[in-house]
Amino acid sequence: MVNQHDKKEKYELLLLQQQGLIEGENHWLATLSNSSALLNESLPDTVFAGYYLFDEGELILGPFQGRVSCTRIHLGKGVCGESAEKQETLIVSDVTNHANYISCDAAAMSEIVVPMVKNGKLIGVLDIDSSQVGTYDEIDQRYLEKYVELILTVCPY
Repeated sequence: MVNQHDKKEKYELLLLQQQGLIEGENHWLATLSNSSALLNESLPDTVFAGYYLFDEGELILGPFQGRVSCTRIHLGKGVCGESAEKQETLIVSDVTNHANYISCDAAAMSEIVVPMVKNGKLIGVLDIDSSQVGTYDEIDQRYLEKYVELILTVCPY
């Protein structure tokens, strides 16, 4: 079992590291690229950490770390599409039990998706998959929502 205090401390460090990356480089694409690498390195059991960006009614694969993945996801389809459509964070403890799950990588067992919304406009989603069932909880949600807020400070939209 993960110590909740340690988990919070690791997320606080992650936020500081991302802030440092933004201070060093504020280009949107570079920020998303380094952000996905930072998440992939920092979060245990991660098999995918990246972004799907909203364009013309669908989510299109953006910067990520992981194996080859789905490139286009329609709103409402899969966890990413659901999160984008509802504009709310979704946590799926076991993807094999989620009726609307799209399998892009068989190694993914749990998932958290955080919508990226700026000035009321859907920009995309942050998608993180774990190789373990039950990885994500309310602490992950709270800190990853803060993480997305930080990322959106350099969003040109």
